[in-house]
Amino acid sequence: MGSSRRRQRVRAALVIVTAAITGLAAGCASPQSETSPTSVTSAYSSPSSSVASSTSVAAAPVLACGAPQLEKMTLRQKLAQMLVVGVTGAADAEAIVQSEQIGGIFVGSWTDKSILTSGAAKRISANSATPLMVTVDQEGGRVSRLSALGIDSPSARQLAQTQTPAQVRQLAASIGRQMRALGITVDFAPDVDVSNEADDEVIGDRSFSNDPDVVAEYGAAFAAGLQSAGVTPVYKHFPGHGHGSGDSHLGVVVTPPLASLQQSDLVPYRTLLQNPGNAAVMVGHLIVPGLTGPETPASISPRAYGMLRTGRGYGGPAFNGVVFTDDLSGMAAISQRYPITQAAPMAIEAGADIALWLATDQVPAVLDSLQQQVKAGKLSVDRVNRSVVRILRSKGVVRC
Repeated sequence: MGSSRRRQRVRAALVIVTAAITGLAAGCASPQSETSPTSVTSAYSSPSSSVASSTSVAAAPVLACGAPQLEKMTLRQKLAQMLVVGVTGAADAEAIVQSEQIGGIFVGSWTDKSILTSGAAKRISANSATPLMVTVDQEGGRVSRLSALGIDSPSARQLAQTQTPAQVRQLAASIGRQMRALGITVDFAPDVDVSNEADDEVIGDRSFSNDPDVVAEYGAAFAAGLQSAGVTPVYKHFPGHGHGSGDSHLGVVVTPPLASLQQSDLVPYRTLLQNPGNAAVMVGHLIVPGLTGPETPASISPRAYGMLRTGRGYGGPAFNGVVFTDDLSGMAAISQRYPITQAAPMAIEAGADIALWLATDQVPAVLDSLQQQVKAGKLSVDRVNRSVVRILRSKGVVRC
């Protein structure tokens, strides 16, 4: 189709997103209403001087609406809200939630799914001092962690080739309702990478298209469907994995230069984050020439988080929703260099709201490291508070 018509369809899809989330956001201020960073200093030497660092921003005051909740929490409890960790089953989840009050659990391919079908996930969340994020990777196609439970869909590429955006929205809404009935509250989907890789490559058919406007259109529809069912969608993998040099599960991945991403891989974010609703963003383990430095994946790069937060460096809107890391323990792009006790604190110090990884055994050690960061002045209490308010807002605990 012509580019003008396609842009009209993208705008129409975004109208659908806005309409779908109006009920969820009723009575709440938009996440974009919080003060955005205005003064930054680069943490890495880069030719892209317009790209922001999130570490040296003059700390914005904590939203008044979150103050009552924050006052009830210790520093360790606040830091625990910034962790989402994979569990083997209900007993594992219950133990770590009781001992450390983490912010969420990740239901992976290895997880005993009876945690969902038995109602245990709902029960554990209800008994927690703060409701859990119960998260899963359910994209459809090759990434269908719930197919054994009858929850499945075609790949993103197949959807874009065979269905209209309205049909995709309806499909995602149906999937979202099924997930929500099991206690799932966050889906690490849709994948809004722009890619022309073969179907079986790392992104491949997980991408809706190699046309960024098509990706934005279908990504908006999928996200709107999930949000209408009360499930938080997560756009991934910022700033774009679709044209990377390899698979970040297996090793280092280098993307095209930032100037190239601005014309392709970053375009969906420029569009989708105009009206994000409760959607979150996942930052990938991607080295971006002109942005992150030659050995620093975006997931631990202050400059990458700064670009996402401010919109500067790619012409996007400022984003004040929840930002996740990609898995920090099971992907060699990070794990071959840093143990989780280093990687999670590095990611949070760089700007992530939530560090994600695959097992519970190192949670106490990570929290110890984070507390040491605060004590040493590397991580301010104000910064922690702002992340926790974003998380509580996403969970519906803070409604303003």
